Amino acid sequence: MSIISRNPGVLYILASFQALLMPHLPLASFRPPLCGLRPSRGFPRPHPLSTQSEPHGSSISRRNREAKQKRLREKQAALEAGTARKSKPFAESSKAWIPKEIVLYEIPTEYGEKKDVSQPLPPAYSPRYVEAAWYPWWVQEGFFKPEYQTRLPQATGEAFSMCIPPPNVTGSLHIGHALTVAIQDALVRWHRMRGDQVLWVPGSDHAGIATQAVVEKQLWKDRGVRRHELSQEAFLREVWKWKEEKGGEICEQLQALGASLDWDRECFTMDAVESRPLPGRMELRLPGCPTPVSFGLLVSVAFPVDGEPDTEVVVGTTRPETLPGDVAVAVHPHDSRYSHLHGRQLRHPLTGQLLPLITDSTVQPQVGTGAVKVTPAHSPADAELGARHGLSPLSVIAEDGTMTSLCGDWLQVGLHRFVAREKIMSALRERGLFRGLQNHPMVLPICSRSGDVVEYLLKSQWFVRCQEMGHRAAQAVESGALELSPSFHQKNWQHWFAHIGDWCVSRQLWWGHRIPAYLVVEDHAEGDREDCWVVGRTEAEAREVAADLTGRPGAELTLERDPDVLDTWFSSALFPFAALGWPQEVRQAERKRVKTPDLARFYPLSLLETGSDLLLFWVGRMVMLGTQLTGQLPFSKVLLHSMVRDRQGRKMSKSLGNVLDPRDIIHGVELQVLQEKLQDGNLDREELAIAATAQRKDFPHGIPECGTDALRLALCSHGALAGDVHLSVSEVLSSRHFCNKIWNALRFIFNVLGENFVPQPAEELAPLSPMDAWILSRLASTARECERGFLARELSLVTHTLHHFWLHSLCDVYLEAVKPVLWRSPRPLGPPQVLFSCADVGLRLLAPLMPFLAEELWQRLPPRPGSPLAPSISVAPYPSARSLEPWCQPELEQSFSLVQETVQALRALRATYQLSKARPQVLLQSSDPREQGVFEAFLEPLGTLGHCRAVSFLPLGAAAPSGWAHIPLSDTIQVYMELQGLVDPQTHLPLLAARRYKLQKQLDDLVARTPSEGEAETQRQQKLSSLQLELSKLDRAAFHLRQLMDASPRPGEL
Repeated sequence: MSIISRNPGVLYILASFQALLMPHLPLASFRPPLCGLRPSRGFPRPHPLSTQSEPHGSSISRRNREAKQKRLREKQAALEAGTARKSKPFAESSKAWIPKEIVLYEIPTEYGEKKDVSQPLPPAYSPRYVEAAWYPWWVQEGFFKPEYQTRLPQATGEAFSMCIPPPNVTGSLHIGHALTVAIQDALVRWHRMRGDQVLWVPGSDHAGIATQAVVEKQLWKDRGVRRHELSQEAFLREVWKWKEEKGGEICEQLQALGASLDWDRECFTMDAVESRPLPGRMELRLPGCPTPVSFGLLVSVAFPVDGEPDTEVVVGTTRPETLPGDVAVAVHPHDSRYSHLHGRQLRHPLTGQLLPLITDSTVQPQVGTGAVKVTPAHSPADAELGARHGLSPLSVIAEDGTMTSLCGDWLQVGLHRFVAREKIMSALRERGLFRGLQNHPMVLPICSRSGDVVEYLLKSQWFVRCQEMGHRAAQAVESGALELSPSFHQKNWQHWFAHIGDWCVSRQLWWGHRIPAYLVVEDHAEGDREDCWVVGRTEAEAREVAADLTGRPGAELTLERDPDVLDTWFSSALFPFAALGWPQEVRQAERKRVKTPDLARFYPLSLLETGSDLLLFWVGRMVMLGTQLTGQLPFSKVLLHSMVRDRQGRKMSKSLGNVLDPRDIIHGVELQVLQEKLQDGNLDREELAIAATAQRKDFPHGIPECGTDALRLALCSHGALAGDVHLSVSEVLSSRHFCNKIWNALRFIFNVLGENFVPQPAEELAPLSPMDAWILSRLASTARECERGFLARELSLVTHTLHHFWLHSLCDVYLEAVKPVLWRSPRPLGPPQVLFSCADVGLRLLAPLMPFLAEELWQRLPPRPGSPLAPSISVAPYPSARSLEPWCQPELEQSFSLVQETVQALRALRATYQLSKARPQVLLQSSDPREQGVFEAFLEPLGTLGHCRAVSFLPLGAAAPSGWAHIPLSDTIQVYMELQGLVDPQTHLPLLAARRYKLQKQLDDLVARTPSEGEAETQRQQKLSSLQLELSKLDRAAFHLRQLMDASPRPGEL
């Protein structure tokens, strides 16, 4: 290492930091066992898994009957009590949610063995069943390792590398972390499936302040021992012991989320001040202080002018305990109130010592009295001011927060600073120099770890000079070498680096990367020589440097290593390249540095994905150190996601009770357990009460089991440009319903395929009907849109596309349309082959987002003959738009949209006339031959989807049938539906009249009501148009019913 420069009291370093290698530790050295079927430390399970399996079908069917009977009893009881559940958002529901049936995977399976998929699927989707056993098998088989991916048939030869933002080892992941993991894992899995050699590096941050605080508390709680009663080495052993025992929770959470990390490359990087605004006076209880302390008060103190007994300068301070450290009073040079006092001396109100009245342009004359006390040892701003005027600092508060001997004999040494505050206030009153007390809004710095008020102390620190590195970082974005997405973050980036100062990297802790700097201890009898500091990877190397500097033999020198450790952000900034083996290995024979294989292959990283709140603290520093220490940008693309908030738009905060462990959403949790977790935290009594109340309001019945795939899908459905993510449990629950829809669709498909089904090669599959051609075209279009979304890293586009295909194309349309065809004998050959392709391709499209569900269902599909069989969907080829191009028929999809509009019209007519079971005849009349040709191709599916008995054409020019319901679909298409004999006009006309009266009242109220503040006019107009449309439909229906009453000709007479 090399010293860049040194200023009085402050040392600046910037070096290669090759001694700060993050060791490549073996997986088993500090990671708990991966999740599996057998109970193990660190894999929580609500219920132990049985190792004795009963007949699979009988177990499930019995549980189904019992659960169904229980639901019926609960529903009946609710109806009798008059408390049937209303349609409300999940978290607002007044009735407890009914838990879904939980099905467990009960087949004995060794840890890391492949799951047994020979048994039938359970009748309903159960996340615990689906997610069991797959993750240990993925890891055991090495699917997540880049070395495995080079053997894939679809290997591209391209590398894709990412590192996970290392979370604090002391904590656990919350929903914000889960968003990062969900996005990163979806991108990683997609690149892996398309054939790229993927490396995703896991790791955790040593969290210097947080970890040391936790261990110190534990030592005091368990053994009554303070940190300073141990040696530094003994304390560090305690920290490592704690890390081994308690630091694995994050790994468990990552595994539960399905993160496909290469665990053999796991790394470990070995905080914080919160600003609390105070509106005025507020009392706080602080650690170690016997009584509450008042803040938010401005104390006015008189400083007498020397030689003029009746003249004084009044200053205001919110920190009277620092008065003994005052060395001057400052005013603005152009403040006329004090111009006659320039250069005069003032008497210190406590000690009587003479202090200079100085002038400085940074003083704000309009604030308070315009005069400020100068305390360089306990204020960063005063330290700069004092340095400009050559004032010597006076440290009157020690590191333990007590007063020092420099305060004078009258103030007891070792007195707590806030107890001393009251004693100083009393002394000011006794001496007649107290001039008042008033409320003063302020921002109080609070340590987030200890809860104490931060005290600024002047200490020698190590700094990194950042101007040159910052300029390079700004240039990288400006030139396009570094891409920030979304691009609006570029403004903050450029502003920060344009005003960047030196970075203090010293931390007065024992836990962390110790700064590799050594003081050469010398006898300064020759005069006040500056301290001599040297740096080196080892003490021996530092001793060689010291010998060269001093001209003395190294063996005769005494070196003392600086006790400070590096800022955690510094260590984290090394992560992208240190995790890959930096610093480089050295060939002893040639003394030549060579990159490690991982560093050569995967650095720079392909992409960094993280939260936008880390753009400057972490991303910016990685860019600075990466370019300085490796000569390369650590990555060329940065994808930033928004902050996750709760459904009310509030930031996630422990004190609000809305911070959720992702596992609580995955596995479900009772309200009582959530409340117990709050009790185990470090909230004070008032915060605990607020958080507990909020939890009872937001989760009155706890959180239902949603599953990993549902959580991942819900998180990825939010776009990067859509602002903050407002996530609710009801949204995740909706995604679970989507999982169940896919589950039921595959159960139907498996039933259609049967046991002896043999798929056709994909290139030989040709649709035999227009419906088959349409769904295959929709499948190809879906693959094209997914590919576009992944390439643009717009996962919301991917989720929307897949949701639309599975729900609205496959399940709601194609499956319903082909059911009558499939029950024919003999069964046509086309639909089963099409269904297989939809399942195979559709599940592979889903796999990056919903890996557990996709694997569970895909493993049960029969293999295609002639195609290489992938052992897992996680390494199966991702469907490309090019491979499915022969199926793509955009004109057919456009044409079929006309059929879908007609189906919607028919369903609306059925709803209007309340034709719940009847299947009426339908007539279509079109003046456009092309449109009629479309209808002719899809007559049978149109009837099936519209729940009609038969669909035929009314010749152009023929009279409209009397007594039939009529709806114009467009200027060229008329739709008629049979009503005669299916609807009783006498019964339905009063019902229509009642509905019309209700809608008309809503319309009148909306017209008469004054728009509320913030209500968009477009929304109001949409409501008006919707009500008017419904009224016109009811009027048309009433007209047709009256025609029936007039004994119109029956349709058979046409």
